[in-house]
Amino acid sequence: MAAAPPSCCLVAFPPRAKDGLVVFGKNSARPRDEVQEVVYFPAADHEPESKVECTYISVDQVPKTHAIVISRPAWLWGAEMGANEHGVCIANEAVNAREPAAETEALLGMDLVRLGLERGSTAKEALDVIVALLEEHGQGGNYYEDAGSCHSFQSAYLIVDREEAWVLETVGKYWAAEKVTEGVRCICNQLSLTTKIDAEHPELRSYAQRQGWWTGEDEFNFSEVFSPADDHLHCCAGKDSLEKQEESITVQTMIDILLCEQRLKR
Repeated sequence: MAAAPPSCCLVAFPPRAKDGLVVFGKNSARPRDEVQEVVYFPAADHEPESKVECTYISVDQVPKTHAIVISRPAWLWGAEMGANEHGVCIANEAVNAREPAAETEALLGMDLVRLGLERGSTAKEALDVIVALLEEHGQGGNYYEDAGSCHSFQSAYLIVDREEAWVLETVGKYWAAEKVTEGVRCICNQLSLTTKIDAEHPELRSYAQRQGWWTGEDEFNFSEVFSPADDHLHCCAGKDSLEKQEESITVQTMIDILLCEQRLKR
């Protein structure tokens, strides 16, 4: 199993964030020689029963999509991170889990970032879009352009608007999510949800029981149940740096933390 490329996503809410702002950020761990682009797509209306071609598969289009700005590897349809006209921001992290990610071509985690931005006017709407598409189409496929080898990963997301954030973590079509409305939060390249779960796939716990990963007797802890047995890594230095900040987090604070985290990973 290939190791997930190291990166992290951060969000800070007032009063920890300065001037009543919600501050959101992510760094990237894509290959150094990969072309990255920042692209704007305007809002658009679509014909009934039309399809949208994602990176590997097509899915049903919706009647209207929101205007978005995304950062993405130039070769794929989806996005590592982005924002839409309603102030919804989403970033994706590749993660390893107890169950290997499918190499079969399906929706990439990065496709789901873009689909969530195009279709969700709030963080919760974007969450609902992502999990519905995940359950219908699954996730899988090569995260890299090089077809000579396939590296596939499970996905985690930080979905943010001006009022709240959702941490969404997925294993195959199964998922769990936690709502965040205050303080700071970081996600990185390993599962982080524990016993505080505010929404989940209806068969999540029964699936864990069928796999023999959870007896049903102990309190359900998502990351303990679904993480690889040897996954004992600390999330990231960025999490510690962010939590040490008091009521002074600015955009520059977030940039500094993400740059420091990136240097430490090299």
